Amino acid sequence: MLAKKKNNLYKQFIKVKTKEVEQRYKAYRNKLTDIIRTSKQLYYRRRLYENKNNIKGTWDVLNNLIKQGSSGTSYPEYFIDANGENHNMSNIVDGFNKFFINVGPELAADIPCQKNENFSNIKSNPFSLFLSATNEQEVINITLKCKSKSSMDYHDINMSVVKQVILNIASPLTYVCNLSFQSGCFPKKMKIAKVIPLYKSNDKHSFTNYRPISLLPQFSKILEKLLNSRLEKFLEKHQIINVGQYGFRTQRTTSMAIIEAVEEITNALDKNKYAVGIFVDLKKAFDTINHSILLDKLERYGVRGKAGNWLKSYLTGREQYVSIGHYHSEKLGIICGVPQGSVLGPKLFNVYINDIFDVSQVLKLILFADDTNIFFSSDDYTDLVMIVNRELKLIKKWMDINKLSLNISKTKAMLFGNLKYNIELPIIIEGGPIDNVSENKFLGVVIDNKISWKPHVRHIKTKISRSLAVLNKVKPYLDKDALRTLYCTLVLPYFTYCVEVWGNTYKNTTNPLVTVQKRALRIIHKAGYLDHTHKLFLQAKLLKFQDLVNYNTSIILYKAFNKLLPANLQTIFEIRERGYNVRGFGKFKLPRIRTTHKGFCVSVCGVKIWNSLSLQLKQCKNIHRFKFLYKQLVWSQYTQ
Repeated sequence: MLAKKKNNLYKQFIKVKTKEVEQRYKAYRNKLTDIIRTSKQLYYRRRLYENKNNIKGTWDVLNNLIKQGSSGTSYPEYFIDANGENHNMSNIVDGFNKFFINVGPELAADIPCQKNENFSNIKSNPFSLFLSATNEQEVINITLKCKSKSSMDYHDINMSVVKQVILNIASPLTYVCNLSFQSGCFPKKMKIAKVIPLYKSNDKHSFTNYRPISLLPQFSKILEKLLNSRLEKFLEKHQIINVGQYGFRTQRTTSMAIIEAVEEITNALDKNKYAVGIFVDLKKAFDTINHSILLDKLERYGVRGKAGNWLKSYLTGREQYVSIGHYHSEKLGIICGVPQGSVLGPKLFNVYINDIFDVSQVLKLILFADDTNIFFSSDDYTDLVMIVNRELKLIKKWMDINKLSLNISKTKAMLFGNLKYNIELPIIIEGGPIDNVSENKFLGVVIDNKISWKPHVRHIKTKISRSLAVLNKVKPYLDKDALRTLYCTLVLPYFTYCVEVWGNTYKNTTNPLVTVQKRALRIIHKAGYLDHTHKLFLQAKLLKFQDLVNYNTSIILYKAFNKLLPANLQTIFEIRERGYNVRGFGKFKLPRIRTTHKGFCVSVCGVKIWNSLSLQLKQCKNIHRFKFLYKQLVWSQYTQ
């Protein structure tokens, strides 16, 4: 009724166009806008209050507010295939399935055939993986830890339903899981994947611009998690996976991988050497894995007998179909690759690619699953180019043998250092040169050849500014607590991701981030543009940017002090040899350095930060206590 009256007043104004009618229309329009805004505020505040103890419910409310006006996944009326425009949805889902199913085999078929000379020489592990029986409690615990998703699988079951009834079905489910382990057989009905095409970018009418989202049977996830926990313990106990592999391993992060890479580069620069990085791109690496090669490697590493048979059964005989709305394609068999969206897939890929570390005795490889990065340094530029080209030939040969497709056009080379001249690295693979770049995204962080981190700061400042626009949009409808929640989700991750690596740099480099963080705090508290933010950080219980840098850097040093880092990172830090009660307990040795590049590394600035901490902080029994006390100490300084 109110909107109808506003429209009538507008029509009257258009008809007569007098000042009096215009003022009457605008006054009513503004009043209606205030009423709508106030109603929205009351509605969202009430909904948030109703869900104050329900995290999922809270985010349902916030997402509804943020995504107002946006629509879900929609598909065009037709797709382009070999016969032109196809409007038949039954044919379209079949076309999607054929396209997705053939990606891996077609890539693998294009890889040059190489005679397997077995130059990697994988040593046979005398120990074998034993699949110990599970029990009801383990099955219940694993199920309850699964994410409560509403997406339906092939059997029209979602994990939310499974979690609700797990106490009632734990006994038969445990029996099925144990029978699977004992027989070395993965249930056939658990091998069917439901695939949803998700639009990426560009032409919506082309299959190539969609990626498959694979929904595996819910019970298969539980069985996979049981096997995964046993496989992971076995691989770690026998130190099978190379220390340079950081992907999908406990106690290892992308930050640690980047720290190792930066330490490697800056060590070379500090010794006045040439340092090069090769950032390798693999095409659909998880989809081209050859099952026979994978099973052979698993056998050598000790996954044999019933465990080996179980994984062979798990990998073979799999099927998938594409589902769009009420339309479902025919099922097609999967002949290579690890199951997309699976629990075991990443772990199996780590096993598959593991012997790449044995190919070269001189190159430094740092991997995060399939994200492959190669580093090398030399006193002589000519030697550097010659050695890198020689060793890359071996790497490429290994990839061909193992059916991994190298994407040369997306593989980049970078020469590090403050070079007086622009030197092009003539790095060549299969007769084609690799592009030379001055900056490149490396595990989510933009690294540049001068290790200045300026490109990364610019990159995340742009991302944060977009998130702040969202905060500004919803500010009128939310209270301080809800805005803080949004900040911690939409903004804070940009500040904290690997900040211990790139945040330790010149202040004038990171000052733009300090400015946008203050802007965010003013939005949270609905403060004025020129209001001071010192007390706002304390009220919101948030750390200022530089304190975030020091906090995250200190966490790395806490892990080093308590020997919680991977062995290759642990060696970077050396404790001073002092008695327990002697002054200086718990301090690391400060390395001698020549360049500012090295001075900004965690191995140097991190040691300085750690050595300045109180004994109380250093002696914290666990990392949770350390984090809590560190923040309390920082916030206490905000009140001074």
